[in-house]
Parts: sequence; structure tokens; C-alpha cells
Amino acid sequence: MEGVFLLWYVHEFEDEGRDDEELLIGVYRTEEGAKAAFKRLSDQPGFGDRPEGFQICPYELDRDHWTKGYIVD
Repeated sequence: MEGVFLLWYVHEFEDEGRDDEELLIGVYRTEEGAKAAFKRLSDQPGFGDRPEGFQICPYELDRDHWTKGYIVD
């Protein structure tokens, strides 16, 4: 598999009616690159309060990731 690693930050809100906030921090060639970015950012304002919000996700290239169509509510 040829792919990259996405570094996300997800802030989950406990409040009813408020959507989670998801930030795509960056796209990295290696998992080590994504981990290094996490280390650089983990003490920044907001991120340092909730470092568990960081997620590293492998992402395969040259593949359809959404295949079900699109409908607007």
C-alpha cells in the first residue's frame, strides 16, 4: 500500500447539541513524521490541554475513500 499519514486533532464536546471540532493538522509521508509534528504541537495553546485529541491515521493513496454518493439534508 502506498499511503500517507494524516495528523488530526479532534476536540469532543460533552455538551448536547455542539458538534465535535476536527482539525486536519497535516499530511506526512511517514508515521514518524506525523509523530514528530504531534510532539512539536502538543504544548501549544489548546492542544496542551487535551493531548489525547491527536490522532494519526494511515491514508491509502489512489483509492476512492467515499463511494456512496452525496445527499444534502
